[in-house]
Amino acid sequence: MTGGFWGKIDQAGRNIAPLAVTVALMLIGMAPLHLPGYAAIAPALPLMALYYWVIHRPDLLRPSLAFGLGLLQDLLSGTPLGMTPLIYVLVYWGVLTQRRFFLGTSFAMLWFGFALIAFGAGFVGWLAYSILNLRLLSPDPALMQALMTVVLFPPFGWMFMRIHRAFLQH
Repeated sequence: MTGGFWGKIDQAGRNIAPLAVTVALMLIGMAPLHLPGYAAIAPALPLMALYYWVIHRPDLLRPSLAFGLGLLQDLLSGTPLGMTPLIYVLVYWGVLTQRRFFLGTSFAMLWFGFALIAFGAGFVGWLAYSILNLRLLSPDPALMQALMTVVLFPPFGWMFMRIHRAFLQH
């Protein structure tokens, strides 16, 4: 069933999978766990999805969507407006420039690349918050968040690969 109305509906549903997965992870990541200090170091789940989809299907997750996802996250979380879109667009650009390298590499190298991106995003966030507060803040929460995000990347990466194979293979 590749043509006709239902074929187009099926393809549209498949094409929004990267966006839907990223939004779902954003909402899951915002669920309150009521653990002291957890919010400051909660893993950046949407960052994982953004990284994976920019490498594997940038045609389905464009820079404008990365910006919109960041804006939505800021609106829902109460983060200063523009903070997350800035990070997501920088991540998008950084990953896209290295996409060709990551497409032909092992999972270990993909994970290492993600670690660089996660710590880079943490640094940008820390720097932006420090500028907004007009003083250098402790980098510890940003470092811990990046570390937690990197440590949790493998199971999420596996999930992204499964979704990619199931719905989005060319």
